[in-house]
Amino acid sequence: MFPGTEERPEDDSTKHGGRVRTFPHERGNWATHVYVPYEAREEFLDLLDVLLPHAQTYVPRLVRMEAFHLSLSQSVVLRHHWILPFVQALKDRVASFQRFCFTADRVKIYTNQEKTRTFVGLEVTSGHTQFLDLVSEVDRVMEEFDLTTFYQDPSFHISLAWCVGDARLQLEGQCLRELQEIVGEFEDSETLLCAHAEQIRCKSGNKFFSMPLK
Repeated sequence: MFPGTEERPEDDSTKHGGRVRTFPHERGNWATHVYVPYEAREEFLDLLDVLLPHAQTYVPRLVRMEAFHLSLSQSVVLRHHWILPFVQALKDRVASFQRFCFTADRVKIYTNQEKTRTFVGLEVTSGHTQFLDLVSEVDRVMEEFDLTTFYQDPSFHISLAWCVGDARLQLEGQCLRELQEIVGEFEDSETLLCAHAEQIRCKSGNKFFSMPLK
């Protein structure tokens, strides 16, 4: 799976919509992220088909996310030879965790720390404690590898769409209220936005590692 020589991750700005990276790519450095994947059902995509065009009337440059997840870590840099030990440490930490249900039904606007990107997301309103417990274990692994831990008071969420720049002024207030109304009035939204956390995934460079919960 891993060649004997270190691979160099690609750094092509045309492939990520002009987003500003928080750290430069260097040979042997692999951007790494730990998260819970969210498998979008058809009904969820139907809801997004209503939400996104409405949000785009306020910020036309918003783009739909290609995949959905809930972050358990910040994006950190791992040296190539630390990837497998890091993943094994994660597996050991989360091996005893049970699967759990969560609900993400509160529309919220987010930016990254540098305010170079804005996201429209659905915030977790039940299951927050279980996510905190998972982050606690992920943080221990981060500390073991001398990496940055997660945010102090995290807002767990599924990002739905993003754009370059800080668009909070346009999206918060009236737009946010209207988006929340759409979610509340959408058919079977209560059931639709209740999901199961069944695995943790780690993405390092172009490699993916899955760790099922019990």
